Amino acid sequence: MPTPHGSSARDAVPDLSTVWLRVFLEVARHGSFTVAARALGWTQSAVSRQISSLEGALGGAPLFDRLPRGVALTEAGRVLVPHAEAVAEALHGAGRELAALREGAGGRVRFGAFPTADSALVPRALAAFRDRHPGVHLSREEGLTPRLLERLASGHLDLAIVSTTGRAPLDAYELRHLLDESLYVAVPTGHPLAGQRPIRLAQLADADWISGSPHPEGTLLDAALRQGFRPRVAHVVGEWTAKQGYVAAGLGVALVPALAADSVRADIALLTVLDEGAPARAVYAATVRGRSLSAATEAFLGVLAEEARRIGSSGAPVA
Repeated sequence: MPTPHGSSARDAVPDLSTVWLRVFLEVARHGSFTVAARALGWTQSAVSRQISSLEGALGGAPLFDRLPRGVALTEAGRVLVPHAEAVAEALHGAGRELAALREGAGGRVRFGAFPTADSALVPRALAAFRDRHPGVHLSREEGLTPRLLERLASGHLDLAIVSTTGRAPLDAYELRHLLDESLYVAVPTGHPLAGQRPIRLAQLADADWISGSPHPEGTLLDAALRQGFRPRVAHVVGEWTAKQGYVAAGLGVALVPALAADSVRADIALLTVLDEGAPARAVYAATVRGRSLSAATEAFLGVLAEEARRIGSSGAPVA
């Protein structure tokens, strides 16, 4: 009877048991049902039945010539050997890879991070993780928190390092708290407040500000709104290195989160901002609630938490 694609029944791929193939390879290796049965811990009759079932599934052609002493592969048996070996090796390879995944020694971790997390937290965690888990492939994306959460939800990322800046909705995600960031204000080294610390943001209510957005809402400048004034954004500059250039040239001041403080250039002073109420922002490692995590992802989350504790305990330098 023809198959749906017009091929005959004899062209169909036989449904072979991997147990049959394993027994077949043992018999081929030893040239004896008796020795193969001993190696497998089976009875000789059980081995014989498995070979008979395999031969039946392959159309009835004998795979072994039964000799007075032992057996020998037929032409059909010799054809089958490399295919059976390929199946066995593929299964062994799958077992090895799955074992490596369970142990966190293999696999991949796809993660994303917002830009200032890349200043200190991410590179430190990457270096520590690489030393402990050299067999795991790590891939990283950079983006703002809302975009990272979209990538996470769509399955393109295994985890995302996100912050509360931008008021992105985080309730739908499993959040692991990494650290709370304080804020600094970057000013030129000759600024009148450069020798004072800590300060209140309200002391800079009349200053020109440099920000990545013309509006303070949803940015670090939300902190100024909470302290009762609306900052005047004089220059909209997205890239952090360029912001520092504007500050050094005396064109305004800019807020700096603690994670970026290590990367501040020498001709800028950092002023500590008094924490009044809640921290300026919290940083989390986010995963999709209900989605299982690989051992490698769990291990990377652990390393992130370790490095976040180190950063939090050491504090950020101020000028």
